[in-house]
Amino acid sequence: MSSSLQLGLFTAEEGTDPMTALVPDEVDIYILNLSGGKDGPRAAALALDAARAAGVEDRVYTIHASLGPLEWPAVTVGGVRYPGSSELAALHSRALGVPPERHIEVRRARDLEGERVPYDLLTYIAERGDWPWKGVLPCRSDWKTGLIYGAFSSMVRARKKQLGRPVVCANVLGIRADESPDRKKRPAFRTTTDNTARVVHEWSPAHQVTTQEVKDWTDEQGLPHQWCYDSHPGAGDWKGSSRCSCSLCVLASQRDLLLAVKRRPRLAELYALVERVRGVPFNPNTSMAELIERAARPGAPDPGVVIEDEGPEFDALENAVEAALKKPAKRARYVRPGTPADALPGSCDGCAAGNPTAAADQEA
Repeated sequence: MSSSLQLGLFTAEEGTDPMTALVPDEVDIYILNLSGGKDGPRAAALALDAARAAGVEDRVYTIHASLGPLEWPAVTVGGVRYPGSSELAALHSRALGVPPERHIEVRRARDLEGERVPYDLLTYIAERGDWPWKGVLPCRSDWKTGLIYGAFSSMVRARKKQLGRPVVCANVLGIRADESPDRKKRPAFRTTTDNTARVVHEWSPAHQVTTQEVKDWTDEQGLPHQWCYDSHPGAGDWKGSSRCSCSLCVLASQRDLLLAVKRRPRLAELYALVERVRGVPFNPNTSMAELIERAARPGAPDPGVVIEDEGPEFDALENAVEAALKKPAKRARYVRPGTPADALPGSCDGCAAGNPTAAADQEA
């Protein structure tokens, strides 16, 4: 699968047009990030065009940083199975023409009682007593970027020894200007790492591609998209969630959150337990308890499907979160002045006024 767009061979400074951002045959390793969402494949196809045109397709790898049970899982409806995010990322990689052995999946883990076990983001949140928010996003840094860099460390060391110089990597992201004002301002090309081991160029070749163009391209290519984007699995109408990240993302729109609460009620209740025990709302604009209540009202979005969230992986998450909540929180971002410790505020629209951390987050 290849797009009709071709990238030239050129050099460029930071912040230039993503279509004229680097010399493809000077890149030693292409890292194509695939989340299972709609934007990664569009960006990956453009980067692959550049690599193929330069004759360096063998330097291309795809990678998926799994968030485990916090991702959209697979569902079966009417005897048809619709893949979850991790599986879909692998399907996208194969559909783009990347060999299976060059697709990598990573997931954060830690040692617990002598055993290596998954370390899920919600467990971390329960331990910390704090939720990710603008400017403070461990879900991106520790659960994605750090893992992805680590996955290529051994390859970088081997290439550096072979080449006798720092290894040049293109970290290809599906970030687009259409997604948010912040992403519109974010450079489509910038150098994020430059040391004796590696030089990493962060590249968003689909930065100027519109949301509708991404959807049209996906459908034209016959590429499967995440079922959560539809009103119900298999509808193909793009009338479900507008974004595909964590099922319950603190930065999601209100409609997406209400839809996710109705689609994954057991997960929503687990989030509500964390905010109830820690006394910190899900985000500065709303609490999970409020979202659950609003999702039950007439006129809330029709979920199209309700996921039971049964199985050992979700049970392990639930057990880890409950165990974390039995211990004191390591840090709490926000406590409203005058609010009893056992009372959860329904919202905290004004929390920045009394909380320097939240104020800094909002300015970021």
